[in-house]
Amino acid sequence: MAGNIWRRDMTQSLQETNTQDIWAKFCRELEAAGQNVLSAPLAQTSLDKAEGVRYLTRLLRIGLDMHLENADAAFPSFYQASHATAKIGADNPDNFYQNATISGTQTYRIYGTRGTVPILSFATKANRYAIDGSMASTGELDIRDVSLDADGKFEIIVSCEKQDGNWLPLAEDSSILIVRQTFFDKSQEVPATVSIEAIGKRAATPPPLGTDTLTSALSRVPAFIGGTSSIFLQWAELFRAENCNALNTIDQTMFSKAGGDPMIYYLHGWWELDPNQALQITSPIPDCEGWNFQINNMWMESLDYRHHNIHTNNGLAELNPDGSVTLTVCAKPHTKNWIDTAGHIHGTMLWRWTGAADHPLPQVELIHV
Repeated sequence: MAGNIWRRDMTQSLQETNTQDIWAKFCRELEAAGQNVLSAPLAQTSLDKAEGVRYLTRLLRIGLDMHLENADAAFPSFYQASHATAKIGADNPDNFYQNATISGTQTYRIYGTRGTVPILSFATKANRYAIDGSMASTGELDIRDVSLDADGKFEIIVSCEKQDGNWLPLAEDSSILIVRQTFFDKSQEVPATVSIEAIGKRAATPPPLGTDTLTSALSRVPAFIGGTSSIFLQWAELFRAENCNALNTIDQTMFSKAGGDPMIYYLHGWWELDPNQALQITSPIPDCEGWNFQINNMWMESLDYRHHNIHTNNGLAELNPDGSVTLTVCAKPHTKNWIDTAGHIHGTMLWRWTGAADHPLPQVELIHV
């Protein structure tokens, strides 16, 4: 009897030591993962630096959701990698993003109801942000190419093998599925409902969490933080050097490599203003599914769209008599199409043309206000 108690106590002691080591290693790796943000020369103001620390906490939340809480590709569930308080890579304020962990070894069923959201798309990606900064597309499907029933319900099979009917391709290295719902007026439009499940052979329920699974998941989180923050810090530095107060990133290669939507033509830039300056941005509007414009901080997070008017789109902006649009980016309130800098003096910016027949470059002029 005493031997059994001793063995049980020893096992418990070893488990406690092991979990203490797991946590200590995670904390050390987490500290190292944030150094590129904490030491970034681009962070020149106290606001930049404070938002940098918050950015790391946000990436931590996303990383834990992605790699620990929703990491089982056999039992996928949707989570949000970008939303109002956690943001990556010039997240779109007009979007409702849904993400799920997937695997090329599985087959999945996506099902739901269409709603009235203007743009709805599905994509599978090979997420290598923590490895080489890429997120290669392995399959794309637009809701316009999906057969719906009379009630707007749909079902899509996601697999490596081609399927009849609604099919979203997978590849052997597919690891993430992204659903993008793009709104032009969220107060009037009904979101789609979307669910996912793996089909075919699998266990009835997910296995209990083991220390090996935990260790592997926690090792991926700091890698995700370091890789993701490095990519978009490099982008911000590039835009500041080459696209200051301009929207002219014509070469789309970098954006498609990082997982951009193939329907969208991205015009990134860097904005930098004194208190009495403004950017006046004017563009003709081509035949398109939609367009939008937003400003971000230097970490490429959209500014706080819950409390500030930091973006606009084809459903919200007031057009000029000739059908073009003029936006004004500044700290001071403006009467028409005002984009509020929300206490910031610089950051990145982005104009999206979605499903456009052509892609005019907006004219950007620095003016005094």
